[in-house]
Amino acid sequence: MEENPTLESEAWGSSREWLAPREARGAPCSSPGPSLSSVLNELPSAATLRYRDPGVLPWGALEEEEEDGGRSRKAFTEVTQTELQDPHPSRELPWPMQARRAHRQRNASRDQVVYGSGTKTDRWARLLRRSKEKTKEGLRSLQPWAWTLKRIGGQFGAGTESYFSLLRFLLLLNVLASVLMACMTLLPTWLGGAPPGPPGPDISSPCGSYNPHSQGLVTFATQLFNLLSGEGYLEWSPLFYGFYPPRPRLAVTYLCWAFAVGLICLLLILHRSVSGLKQTLLAESEALTSYSHRVFSAWDFGLCGDVHVRLRQRIILYELKVELEETVVRRQAAVRTLGQQARVWLVRVLLNLLVVALLGAAFYGVYWATGCTVELQEMPLVQELPLLKLGVNYLPSIFIAGVNFVLPPVFKLIAPLEGYTRSRQIVFILLRTVFLRLASLVVLLFSLWNQITCGGDSEAEDCKTCGYNYKQLPCWETVLGQEMYKLLLFDLLTVLAVALLIQFPRKLLCGLCPGALGRLAGTQEFQVPDEVLGLIYAQTVVWVGSFFCPLLPLLNTVKFLLLFYLKKLTLFSTCSPAARTFRASAANFFFPLVLLLGLAISSVPLLYSIFLIPPSKLCGPFRGQSSIWAQIPESISSLPETTQNFLFFLGTQAFAVPLLLISSILMAYTVALANSYGRLISELKRQRETEAQNKVFLARRAVALTSTKPAL
Repeated sequence: MEENPTLESEAWGSSREWLAPREARGAPCSSPGPSLSSVLNELPSAATLRYRDPGVLPWGALEEEEEDGGRSRKAFTEVTQTELQDPHPSRELPWPMQARRAHRQRNASRDQVVYGSGTKTDRWARLLRRSKEKTKEGLRSLQPWAWTLKRIGGQFGAGTESYFSLLRFLLLLNVLASVLMACMTLLPTWLGGAPPGPPGPDISSPCGSYNPHSQGLVTFATQLFNLLSGEGYLEWSPLFYGFYPPRPRLAVTYLCWAFAVGLICLLLILHRSVSGLKQTLLAESEALTSYSHRVFSAWDFGLCGDVHVRLRQRIILYELKVELEETVVRRQAAVRTLGQQARVWLVRVLLNLLVVALLGAAFYGVYWATGCTVELQEMPLVQELPLLKLGVNYLPSIFIAGVNFVLPPVFKLIAPLEGYTRSRQIVFILLRTVFLRLASLVVLLFSLWNQITCGGDSEAEDCKTCGYNYKQLPCWETVLGQEMYKLLLFDLLTVLAVALLIQFPRKLLCGLCPGALGRLAGTQEFQVPDEVLGLIYAQTVVWVGSFFCPLLPLLNTVKFLLLFYLKKLTLFSTCSPAARTFRASAANFFFPLVLLLGLAISSVPLLYSIFLIPPSKLCGPFRGQSSIWAQIPESISSLPETTQNFLFFLGTQAFAVPLLLISSILMAYTVALANSYGRLISELKRQRETEAQNKVFLARRAVALTSTKPAL
């Protein structure tokens, strides 16, 4: 197949631009030793020159052609044709953009000719590869808010963009959980017939009575209280665990839904963490020279339009600012004396002791607020005033929100005093804030566990009959779901209040008062650590409460949608670009890692409730069982004998031991393979250093030969 000479001329340019005239180069020197052309052709730039213009002859090719009868030109042409037939995709070749387009057009024409040739396996493999690429492009085009994220990254930096990217990822998790909930919980409930109503007030059992509905006329204040607390008409609704009837198939699908949601979330978070880990390792290692990599390799030559060009310029500018800021801090740390190092470490120890003291006080306050809630609810004055009763019910949520509002700014004031880089400061702020938020939730769950199980004492008077505190908590699963529901709702109300009552008035005050009052208000910056930890905290609450409040993922989906547009409006309306940025690669790995920690923390109370705490006897699909998990063996016993034997075999040592051995062998093989790849990478790095030294040596030889050949 002949190639279009016009297209190739436009793509590669004329070779005469690269060749100097014969007269300008003079006659060859008769001095002994290697010629200048042979030395210069060994340089890596010679291969780059052939990529940029395949018609260019190597250094000194005209002189050598006259001497060897054109063998050099023929050999060079063969090398050039081999490079032009490179099987790699056009985007991976180190060529100019115009040359890549020409290469892609030639490959497309060649594929059209040879498409009918080859075996059927080759044609199917080619078709499968193209279908896979088109599927990836289609999924990439379906990602919501892609242009908005690019705009945010260009105007406010990649760190702020990572927050909205994480918000989009969490929205996807909640949508998947909501779809699974509708298919595996709501649909079987309604297909099995109308669910029975709540137990009547005259129905009694050894575990007491349970009547969630209010008696008599319900006022508007009581209706509002029920909406905000999840009691009354919401307590016996699909929103909470107690509504679902005790049907064997529904109980199995209900439990399988919880495990399926956890498994899907785990796999997606691991996938996101691994992809972020690759970027983090590449950025933190010194494999790439940061400045030269961004200056020479970070530009996208396929950009069209002034808006896209300006956004890309801003992104590169922010990345360079991060590198420069962290380089300054590293240089300051490198020149510290021994006394300065000791003083820095002493300050760090004292500041960490202060952080531990603040966290301890916060945890004790959460525990106290949770324990006092039950006692305050029994007071006659609280029962008479709906507003006061609502405040008492929200007392743990209010205390947790207050602690999370006060302590993170204190952590931000402490972090710069420790002498770390900006990225390291972000990591420490995140660690302390996530420990505060998640540990506060753990303390709340521990307080609830203490109330449900009578402090773990199964022989206590209130827990001896049914295995749980049936007098105070006749349906403890619904009570736990109500607590998570209140936490989610109060978190949304807090976000709205901060945006409407603090951020927007502060922006107006700063704009209307240019004097001292305006400077006191100051410009606002988008606080990425606080916002990210707010997302992870909200998602952890959903993971904890989704089993006891099945509609919680759907409510969280609506919340995250509102939150995205509210934060976007707040960002572009009231915030300015951050004066100090941080590396986005660390955020891409650290944020999913903290999210994975939240998933692990939420799985502990859920698994404990499933396996160890007896379910409520008066509500829920597992009523009458010794434990929630007991429904699974009972359902397996109704299957055919062959299926039963197979499923029970999966839980025996005969299956677990070989599985453990195979997993250990695969793990050892993976570790050995990773070590071999590490050694190969180290060897390639040494070869790269050797090539750099060779390049310097060849350049010096070229200069020396040039001085001995004045004509050259």
